Parts: sequence; C-alpha cells; structure tokens
Amino acid sequence: MKPLLLPLALGLALAAVPAQARTWGSLEFSECELAQAGSGATVRAECATLEVPENPDQPDGRRITLKIAMAASRAAEPRPDPVIFFAGGPGQAATESWANIAAGFARILEKRHVIFVDQRGTGGSNRLACAMPEDFAADSEVADVQVRMARDCLAGFADTDVAMYTTSVAVRDIEAVRQAIGAPQLNLYGGSYGTRVAQEYARRFPQAVRSIILDGVVPAELALGSEHAVNLEAALKGILARCAQQTGCTEAFGDPYATLYTLRDRARAQPLPVSVRDPLSHRPRDLRLDEAAVVTIARLFAYAPETAALLPLLLDEAAKGRPESLVAQASLVFDSLAGQINHGMQLSVICAEDAHRLGDRADDAALILGNSIVGVTANQCAVWPKGPVSPDFNAPLRTDIPVLLLSGEFDPVTPPRYGEQVLAHLGKARHLVGPGQGHILLNRGCTPRLAAEFVEGLDPAALETACLDALRPLPFFLDYNGAAP
Repeated sequence: MKPLLLPLALGLALAAVPAQARTWGSLEFSECELAQAGSGATVRAECATLEVPENPDQPDGRRITLKIAMAASRAAEPRPDPVIFFAGGPGQAATESWANIAAGFARILEKRHVIFVDQRGTGGSNRLACAMPEDFAADSEVADVQVRMARDCLAGFADTDVAMYTTSVAVRDIEAVRQAIGAPQLNLYGGSYGTRVAQEYARRFPQAVRSIILDGVVPAELALGSEHAVNLEAALKGILARCAQQTGCTEAFGDPYATLYTLRDRARAQPLPVSVRDPLSHRPRDLRLDEAAVVTIARLFAYAPETAALLPLLLDEAAKGRPESLVAQASLVFDSLAGQINHGMQLSVICAEDAHRLGDRADDAALILGNSIVGVTANQCAVWPKGPVSPDFNAPLRTDIPVLLLSGEFDPVTPPRYGEQVLAHLGKARHLVGPGQGHILLNRGCTPRLAAEFVEGLDPAALETACLDALRPLPFFLDYNGAAP
C-alpha cells in the first residue's frame, strides 16, 4: 500500500515510509493478513501492537499487549478522524471478524481509515480462550459439566487477572489507542455486543467521539441473555410464517413452526444417534439428533436470511426420519461458533455485568430456547471472578453526538424494539430497519452507502433511505436445489 499523508497539524500523519512499515502517531504498522476463525476468508491489513496495564489503576503492574489493525483509506488525504470497529460476542476478536464485515465499510474507506482493536481477552490481545469439553455439547444442561468447564478454563489463566476484562476496563484501552495514534476524535461502529462497547466508550469519553453507528442494538439497561428466548421466539414466528405466503412452501412443509416444536419434543424424549460425513473433513462422524441440535439450528440459522431460507427444509427432513443434514449443520455451526468466541473473556464480561440480574422466567420455559442460557450463565459465573463495572453502566446513553441505529426486521437476538429503546434517549439520531433482514445490517443493500454518508455529513435526518425498501427475505428452499422458479 502507498503511504497515506495527512496534515501534520492534525497530529495524525502517516509517515511516508516503505509499505512494510508505517507510523501512525506513536504506533508502527506493518502489513499483515487477517483470517476469519473457522473459515478460509482472509483480508490484507496493517497491524500494530500497544502495551497497556492489565489493571489500568496499577500502571506499574502486569502489562498486556493489544493487537491493533488498520484498513487504510484509499483517499490521498484521509479525514483525521478514523472509524473504529467494535466486534460482537462478547468474545469475538475484531481482527478475526473483520473479513466477514469488511465489505460494509467499503464506502467509508473512501475517505477514512478503519481501525479495529482486539478487545482485551480476544484474538491477539491476551486471548482468554477455553477448551470445550467433549461432553459439553451433548450434556450442556448438566450443571457439573458447565462448572467444570469454567473451573478448568480459569485454572489455565493462573498469571492473568481475569476480573480486569470487563467492558468498562476495555474502553480505557480504546482511549489509549486513540491517544497513541493521535486522532482528535473517533467515529464508532459497534455490532451486537460491540454496541455496548460503543455506548460505554461514548459515556466515558464523550469528547473523543464524533459519531456513532449502533448495528444490532443492545440497550445499556439490558442484561445479556435475559430476553434471548422471547426474542428468538418472535423472530422464528415471523420468519416461518412466511412459508404460508410462498408458493409451494405449505404444500411441501405444512407448518414449519409446528414442525419445529414436534421435532424438539421428539428429540428431547428420545435422542437418536446419527452417522454423518463431517461437513469439513468428510470423515465419518457419530453425532445425534437431540434437543441441542434442534435448538442450535433454530437459533443460529435465524441470524441471517441465507440460513433462515433453509429452516423449513431441514426441519421437515429431520421430522420425516432424515436428520443427517440438520445434525451435520448443527455440528458445523456449533464448532465454528466455539472457534470464534473466546469464552473466558465472555465470562469476564457477563459474570460482572449481567449474571446478577438474570433469573429463570416461567414464561420462557416452554419456548425453544427455554432458560438454558440463564442456567449456563448462573452455573459458570458462580466460580468466575467479577471485575469492575462503571457505576452508571446500565443507564441509558444520553447524548447529542450524532447516532445512526441499524436493525434487522427478524433479528433473533437484538430486535428492532431495542433500537427504539435506545433512540428515545438520543438527541440527534435515527433508527433504520432492514425489511426481512436478521442480525447486523451493515453489509446489506445500500446500508454501506448510508453509513458512509452519515459518518461524513453527521445528519441522520438527511439520509435518503428509500433504497432499504428493496431488501427482502430470501425465499425458502423447497428442496436442496433452492426455491421454486
């Protein structure tokens, strides 16, 4: 890449040095290639590191290294205020998530650099990853398995103060990065849990924030996991109800929503062994059709229109005695997700910020997801250290900083009503909902252009958003060749 030059007076110049090493403020970047965990996707970037105290209140104590990456703008003179990307999870690494979201930033990169920092505990920033016990997937509702996993994970971090990996601590790292590169302000983009990070950073360092994009919005008041069951249920009802509106779908599959519950009850009562070819290695693999497999498919395939389009077919095949495709897909998704989430960091966040506000909800017990997430969280957090959380952490963000909120109509985890909840406390903001879409909107349709126009103009009300009306859910697959013509 060519050196990028900025006015020196802005303190954000990228030195004209060879492409293999360039400086930005006090950081030295060199070319690197970032891979997405669990896939073959890669993207070129420039990477640097920054040392910070593990405990910011003990600057002379143990230090950890943050991994920082940059996607350089194509502009001859990029704007002095870069966009920073906060990944989701909690537990995903920004540098490992970048390949999947990079296309959504294409228009932003025309005028600004995008930086992404592996949040402490993820990726290259002192990763807190836990080995998944072989019996965890099959017996994930057994409390002693869950507790043993947390204890074993914690034992592997003897030199790490895992309590220092909460959101409130992590945003202090982001401010250290901003100061290191010399940026006058940052434009924030957060996806899913990343919206919590963005709101906390804006609350702690408002003078450092120029604009905010919240995509898949998490209200500050929300205890993560407390409404997963009802949110998933609403999304599944909306998604699967479309079968009755699609030619040939009802004839092929009847009522997919009813089939989902019939299959769940059958798998719960009598799990069935299933032999499949591993989707990646093609080697024989012994799995089983159990409740966990059904719930995994229902929950995670609802996240995106592309996978939601397969739900009626997979459920129908399994209900008719052909569960191989559903079980293989459930295994593939579970393994991929386990590789992307740094579970130790996730526990450090949730156990300090959310667990004490969670409890079983009677109305959720009969739903597809039930109270399983609440139960796992309570069991594992009973043995996990709790770190610092800001006193006003759960207070709504109130600001006049320009904010653009993005939601998908059928988002199974952060529904549009969350966006409306956060919008109510903002002074200069707008909430856009993508018709037929799921979790994370930035990559969809004209959203990349709208996001870039917002960051440049800081006027959410001026955005021409009629182009979003062209978004639609994908038609359901009627067989493995796709939808009917």
